[in-house]
Amino acid sequence: MSYEDPGTTSPPEMPLFLAAELQDHLMTVTNDLERLQRLLDDACLALMEGFHTSAGQLGEVIDLGHEITPHLHEVRQTLFKAVTALQFQDMATQLIAHTNKRLRNCADQIARDALGDDDPDGAAVVEDGPLKPNPVTQDEMDAGSVELF
Repeated sequence: MSYEDPGTTSPPEMPLFLAAELQDHLMTVTNDLERLQRLLDDACLALMEGFHTSAGQLGEVIDLGHEITPHLHEVRQTLFKAVTALQFQDMATQLIAHTNKRLRNCADQIARDALGDDDPDGAAVVEDGPLKPNPVTQDEMDAGSVELF
């Protein structure tokens, strides 16, 4: 019976084709995340433009001396809440970037470990992955002080 020190055993090697397939899937996911980020940016930009235009129009109505009725006050509060909700874009952007970096780190590690010394381009460079498990600790949006007028 032989004894192997658990601290000296290396992880089992992954077949090269399996490593390449897994790396390909991870890179596809990172590309999808980048596309999601662009879509999110475009949608939030359009929403912000619409909300600011509406806020400007509402401000003009108020500046003309119209009475701020309960209904008008409710419209104004709804607009404030909508703009506050758009702050999720910043959190979503941080989460997408963090996840993208983590996935790319995994893909690079797989390539480095699978190819080892056989890589014709030399050893793969693996950037450090994110140290924090999650860059955003907030998981809901609360109304804050959003100044529109």
